[in-house]
Amino acid sequence: MRADRLMAILFLLQQRGQVTAAEVAREFEISERTARRDLDALAMAGVPVYSTQGRGGGWRLLGGARTDLSGLTANEARALFLVAGPASAATPAVKAALRKLVRALPEPFRVSAEAAASSFVLDPPRWGSSRVEPRQPRFLDELQDAVIHGVQVRLGYVDSSGAETARTVHPLGIVAKGPSWYLVAGTGAGRRTFRIDRVTSADPTGDPVDRPGDFDLALTWREIADEIDRRRTPLEMQAVCAPEGLATLRMILGDRLEVGGSTTDGRIEVVIRGHSEYALAHELAGLVAWLEVTGPAGVRDHLTAIGTALVERYGP
Repeated sequence: MRADRLMAILFLLQQRGQVTAAEVAREFEISERTARRDLDALAMAGVPVYSTQGRGGGWRLLGGARTDLSGLTANEARALFLVAGPASAATPAVKAALRKLVRALPEPFRVSAEAAASSFVLDPPRWGSSRVEPRQPRFLDELQDAVIHGVQVRLGYVDSSGAETARTVHPLGIVAKGPSWYLVAGTGAGRRTFRIDRVTSADPTGDPVDRPGDFDLALTWREIADEIDRRRTPLEMQAVCAPEGLATLRMILGDRLEVGGSTTDGRIEVVIRGHSEYALAHELAGLVAWLEVTGPAGVRDHLTAIGTALVERYGP
């Protein structure tokens, strides 16, 4: 916590030019004695900070010393080094840029941040899955440039049915979802999402993008992802679950599970989304010790058929 506070005090000095111990104490809800000790610690650590006495005095950075990382906390600095470290999945260009960025930190905060770079190994594939890393889509760089520079693109595209089209789009943002990359863009028919590995050509037109003033990529993608999830799992199933099975249910189903209230016998009402009655029955058959499906009836019928088949094959 103190490292974070020292970093914050340094940035406060940069922003205000001069601070008093009383101002630091109020800002960070600490005592003036602690504030003076923190300011002394900055000076002892090699940060060029000094104090002036008397009326109008306070603490200043020598010569207006600055770092360009205003607002970065110690934890955030360590996070940058985690991304920039040798075990990271970031591209070499991203790693190099982040290493240059964090080198602008004052020396006292750089040590722990650099230690973070070698503190873990990132191994994304699950056990038993392929270790072949996905290749970067061919036109990713061109589309990123179009987003950054705000220019329209003449896009060649092959959809999921194999039909090839060409259209002019207004690139608004790029999203990485798992191993896939997506372009969010405005079109004559409204906002659309394109898988970048299906793009066959991307030619900038030079015309400016029509970007909505209130456009927020993160919020927009959340809406897109929610809609895709609803289309992929249109069926809702109702059930009751024993309390001890709820953690397993959350782990298996993720955000396809909605938890309701308790029943009179202490079990918990849940709603589960799935692709079809058949798929839900096969997915949940192994949870019979905790879960009782109450509807729709088709899921219960499939579960009955699964149980009958298991008894016929493995029964005495």
